[in-house]
Amino acid sequence: MQMQLVFLLLCQCLLSLGNPSNGSLDKNDQSRKSMQRKRCLADCHAPRDCSDIQQRGAPRDGVYIIYPAGPRAPLPVFCDMTTGGGPWTVFQRRFDGSVNFYRGWADYVHGFGHADGEYWLGLKHIHLLTLQRKYKLRVELEDFDNNATSASYAEFSLSPGAINAAEDGYSLHVAGFTDGGAGDSLTPHSGEKFSTLDKEQDRHAQHCAEYAKGAFWYHEYGCVSSNLNGDYLGSRPRSALMIGFIWSSWRGPDYSLKGSQMKIRPA
Repeated sequence: MQMQLVFLLLCQCLLSLGNPSNGSLDKNDQSRKSMQRKRCLADCHAPRDCSDIQQRGAPRDGVYIIYPAGPRAPLPVFCDMTTGGGPWTVFQRRFDGSVNFYRGWADYVHGFGHADGEYWLGLKHIHLLTLQRKYKLRVELEDFDNNATSASYAEFSLSPGAINAAEDGYSLHVAGFTDGGAGDSLTPHSGEKFSTLDKEQDRHAQHCAEYAKGAFWYHEYGCVSSNLNGDYLGSRPRSALMIGFIWSSWRGPDYSLKGSQMKIRPA
């Protein structure tokens, strides 16, 4: 895997520097080698996700810094350390409609919002995470009657095996559904490319992102079984069919939700 190779090369720099106390080096060379070893060691152990953060002794939910693109690219993320089976790295979080999710391709690739509020981590970051190791996905949902439910998937990745994930449309792969009460509204989207208002990549005759007022891995059979980045309708949750913030197998195709989280952990 690409990311495994990156971290392997970082760690190999330790070997290439040799022993800083080698008697053949003068004091200046020893000092320089020692500093380089410390930098390499820090690079080698940069936390890649929330499971790495927890292993460093962080017990509480909150915002932490991870490095899925390597140690020179810090990325804030919300870590759920307490939900069963965690820790979980949260890549999508909505709860009050304060952040507009009806956005273009660039925003969805790079991410938007803030990790301590509503946010989308970014397709390129999610992809890099899933290159490092195998992940499980948990989807949590809330309605306006304060009911909560979930769905889980034993496998989750974006563009697995693709040479260029962006050209592959950051296509979704999920498998191994387990029902936590929400039903399965994501498997029908598996294998599809991600579409936004300005980049149509779905196979439906209609422009699904434009029709559904969102951005998602829309499928060719009616666009939407779920639309977790859809239009936030707030206290008027009933919507036109398939338009809004939807998980159809739970509250139906015309109910727009109050909240959601999409989060991953190592399988």
